[in-house]
Amino acid sequence: MSDGATIFTDITSGVEIPLDGTLSRVLYKDERLRLVVFALDAGQELTEHTAAVPVVVQVMRGRLHLTLGSEEVTADPGAWIRMPAKLPHSVRALEPSIMLLTMLPGG
Repeated sequence: MSDGATIFTDITSGVEIPLDGTLSRVLYKDERLRLVVFALDAGQELTEHTAAVPVVVQVMRGRLHLTLGSEEVTADPGAWIRMPAKLPHSVRALEPSIMLLTMLPGG
């Protein structure tokens, strides 16, 4: 941290995708946002659930299949998806993948 700034030069640095598994790690948390990195091996998924707050998903590596309510989308690196609170959604890795989840409690 420098002058109050939080800096990640590479969000995926040190994040290993577990073989046949899923990893989640909180990178940052304050009263305005929570930043969580997820690493999923091919075929792994986060089954349907909802979030109490709006969230943003960013695909950093790999490919993900997301179900967002009744909509389905395939997301490649660079994809950015904002979901409102309480939207039922699921995520499945089509290949080894890393995604960044930003939770927006005030959003």
